[in-house]
Amino acid sequence: MNTFIKKLKYTPLLAMLLVSGCTKNFEEINTDPDALKDVPPQNMLVNVLRNAGEQFGGDVDGYGTFAGYIVKIQYPDNLSGLIPTDNTYGNRWAACYYNITQMNDLLKKTDDKAAGFKNIRIVARIWNNYMWSYLLDGWGDIPYSEAFKGRPEDGSVLKAKYDKQEDIFPAVLADLKALADELAAGIGTDELGEYDIIYGSKETGAAALKAQMLNWQKFCNSLRLRMATRISAVAPALAKSTIEEIAGNKLKYPVIETNAENCRMVYPGTLPYMEPWYESGIYGNRLNNWGMFDIFIDHLNTTKDPRIASIARKNNAGKYIGFINGSENNPNPFTSISWIGEHYVNDPAGATPFYRACETYYMLAEAALSGYNVGITAKDAYEKAVTLSMQDNKIETSAITTYLAGAGKFNGTKERVYWDMWVALFKENYEAWSLYRRTGIPTTNYPSKLQKKHTDQPWRLPYPNNEYLYNADNVKAAATGTVDYNWGKRLWWAKDNGKE
Repeated sequence: MNTFIKKLKYTPLLAMLLVSGCTKNFEEINTDPDALKDVPPQNMLVNVLRNAGEQFGGDVDGYGTFAGYIVKIQYPDNLSGLIPTDNTYGNRWAACYYNITQMNDLLKKTDDKAAGFKNIRIVARIWNNYMWSYLLDGWGDIPYSEAFKGRPEDGSVLKAKYDKQEDIFPAVLADLKALADELAAGIGTDELGEYDIIYGSKETGAAALKAQMLNWQKFCNSLRLRMATRISAVAPALAKSTIEEIAGNKLKYPVIETNAENCRMVYPGTLPYMEPWYESGIYGNRLNNWGMFDIFIDHLNTTKDPRIASIARKNNAGKYIGFINGSENNPNPFTSISWIGEHYVNDPAGATPFYRACETYYMLAEAALSGYNVGITAKDAYEKAVTLSMQDNKIETSAITTYLAGAGKFNGTKERVYWDMWVALFKENYEAWSLYRRTGIPTTNYPSKLQKKHTDQPWRLPYPNNEYLYNADNVKAAATGTVDYNWGKRLWWAKDNGKE
């Protein structure tokens, strides 16, 4: 996979038309015989996966701050980006819709030969649904049913309406369920190989293809599990039936259960393809821009969580010290507080995680505590989740045992599950922000001190400025009830934690 990404910049992704004159043989003379007449589906797939890794893998502050992990220490965090803009948060909106557009195009190009492209079409549809879940978690109501219908043959809908998130969640879950059933019935014969830069490998043949598609099958069902858990408080019947179906038939609906199966993008480690945190922090010499959030370090210290050595660096006095979110003064010196730990920032060939195995078991623990029949006790699921997270952080077995017998001991509450899941989601900052909004954990979370009007982290993301320019009526209707673009109206599944 790594060698393949390195070759991307040399891959001819677009056909070129060379114009040099006007003759009756214009098209024949001025067409490069070596240029591609169309973009191969495999190239479209690798482009979208790479785009997602680059766009969503660089979240250090922003979502990292919303989740309660990381704060700015050089430049005051005045939340100036939380306005309608086509940069910052708006570019994630654009990236999601771009990726879905590309995968829809892939599906159209292969529609007349679907059997021969079965596997790549399945992966494209799974990734589309992951993009929909990302949009739902950031913005809630979004263009869905009328999206991508701008061309005359598609309906000439240039100003798509915004669908309610409570209508989109069941639709996405239904499509994932259909994909899960297709995968359970059997895979295709088309090989994705290293074009699949998440689960692909250099290996070829039936065994390698089966293993590759099994991982995608597990991600599909794990995404179902995540989305069902997200809406468990507001759509309990759908959540329960979905989670019990998956947990009750792991042969048909396997999920991600080991760290080797984690859905993540590993980078080659050389320019221009370095892991984003390393490229920005170490290679770009900006590591001293960020410090660890005081509430995060305080929690890790209080619980004697051994993951602290992986997550954070000790300060110049050999201690783990967090910093204030939105301090008007820089720490003096900068090394007097903890920065991001070596494990997460100092590997050019590191990874962007999209889903970790520990998440499966945290969610099963929560489901068991809700009375769902998931085939495992809440205690066993919780301890399995903690162990997987610890192992992913390179923690010794003895330290895991000590933690589970101490402050990390299961106490039969969802709060214990949520607190530990919060720690485990570090670097999946967007997902951790969703956990906070859904559960209220960490209860200690607070917005930038420079933000005087609200007492909570942002509840949602601002709709991008292009929507206000070109789809004004629909976006304004969707934004009704929001305050300062990011507060006022919580997302459908979010908990009212009493903050404003």
